[in-house]
Amino acid sequence: MTAGTDLTATDTDTEQTRIPLDPFVSDLDAESAALRAAGPLAAVTLPGDVPVWAVTHHAEAKKLLTDPRLVKDINVWGAWQRGEIAPDWPLIGLANPPRSMLTVDGADHRRLRTLVAQALTPRRVERMRERITELTESLLDQVAAQPGESVDLKAVFAYPLPMYVIADLMGLAEERLPRLKELFEKFFSTQTPPEEVVATLTELAGIMARTVASKRENPGDDLTSALIQASEDGDRLTDEEIVATLQLMVAAGHETTISLIVNAVVNLSTHPDQRDLVLSGKADWSAVVEETLRWSTPTSHVLIRFATEDVPVGDKVLPAGDALIVSYAAIGRDEQAHGPTAGVFDITRESPNRHISFGHGPHVCPGAALSRLEAGVALPALYARFPKLDLAVPANELRNKPVVTQNDLYELPVTLGG
Repeated sequence: MTAGTDLTATDTDTEQTRIPLDPFVSDLDAESAALRAAGPLAAVTLPGDVPVWAVTHHAEAKKLLTDPRLVKDINVWGAWQRGEIAPDWPLIGLANPPRSMLTVDGADHRRLRTLVAQALTPRRVERMRERITELTESLLDQVAAQPGESVDLKAVFAYPLPMYVIADLMGLAEERLPRLKELFEKFFSTQTPPEEVVATLTELAGIMARTVASKRENPGDDLTSALIQASEDGDRLTDEEIVATLQLMVAAGHETTISLIVNAVVNLSTHPDQRDLVLSGKADWSAVVEETLRWSTPTSHVLIRFATEDVPVGDKVLPAGDALIVSYAAIGRDEQAHGPTAGVFDITRESPNRHISFGHGPHVCPGAALSRLEAGVALPALYARFPKLDLAVPANELRNKPVVTQNDLYELPVTLGG
């Protein structure tokens, strides 16, 4: 399959120089460096031997994320039209998700975004602060009670906190969380067997649909009920749109924050000088959050946009009908945007941290404020309780999950330091 041509290369040359994204994410830093070197528009191959393009530099990404020639409609994708992408491709749920503000453009996107914004207000997010603080302290009590010298901080803290928060926000029944964990792991994984892909998507939609039906019958003070009630000039979201919005926000709302907390702990553990700065009060926890978002962004690659016409990018062209991914892991360390020390984790950067790890333009992540709030509460509370917290294994022994869209670990073994 040929997904387009370099301005100066033959089809064969382009295919030979494609960078395959490692489905097991064994060395994300090296992969990201290779993408930047090949950029700003790099020819890559997604797991499943699916050829796409990746934008890998900050400035070009900002332009493409606001370029109306790039759309979310999968029917623009030539490979999809030709039947070259299997409906049970493990990443199909990310390339062709249900209709929501993530998957539409123009007037349709503005309509959905306006209605969702009525429900997910800054006031509603800020009202979650007290609950986040309460959950954080409760979970830290459980961390302190763990037996043994080593604790899996992801399992007992970084994972449950965002899941409980998003469940509270959405009005999801707590007993659904264990099954949702299993389903979302299959949803994001490159290793989900093809025969389980459609079943996973169907079950996720079913859980959200039952939640919407329950809230229509018994509304509460939660985001699902607010989405049901949201109205603009008499226009309301359909049940299908609410289900898709819930699925989007639950998926993005917990996965991003889990990785943000985990990556921040890893970064501080591997940069003790930076940890000392924040623990001594010489740097702010917000700087830790923003530098983590830039240097080890929770989202590695965002799938997928499609070109309605040829789009020049640097000295290459993204051809009409081809697919583009946004490689945030590469973009975050772009020296053209962040200077010659872009590859250094430094919470004392003098220039404003201009990362775009939550996106840019019309499709910027609506849950960014909530994720920042959770990390901004969780991290200082964690280190106030356990100031000597450190990794229990060398950093190179930490294992990435097989998820090309998320910078995520299987576990985070730490010692609490007494």
